[in-house]
Amino acid sequence: MDNITDNLMQWQHRIEELEIQSALQEETVQSLSDTIARLQQTIDLQQAQLRLLYQRLPDKADSNNEPFNPANEIPPHY
Repeated sequence: MDNITDNLMQWQHRIEELEIQSALQEETVQSLSDTIARLQQTIDLQQAQLRLLYQRLPDKADSNNEPFNPANEIPPHY
């Protein structure tokens, strides 16, 4: 009887350990999912900003009848 009880207790311990590991993995997966969602929002914002900059480039080139050259731009602090 003791052997059966020992085996049952070992199995119960192993199951508890697996449940703990599963819970930790679920928490990690959720954390990674949240991080990916935030990164996607950042990427979307940066892409929108780049599209806006690309739209403004032809405006700069057309205003002087010269090709746009960022080296000729004066920074705002001058």
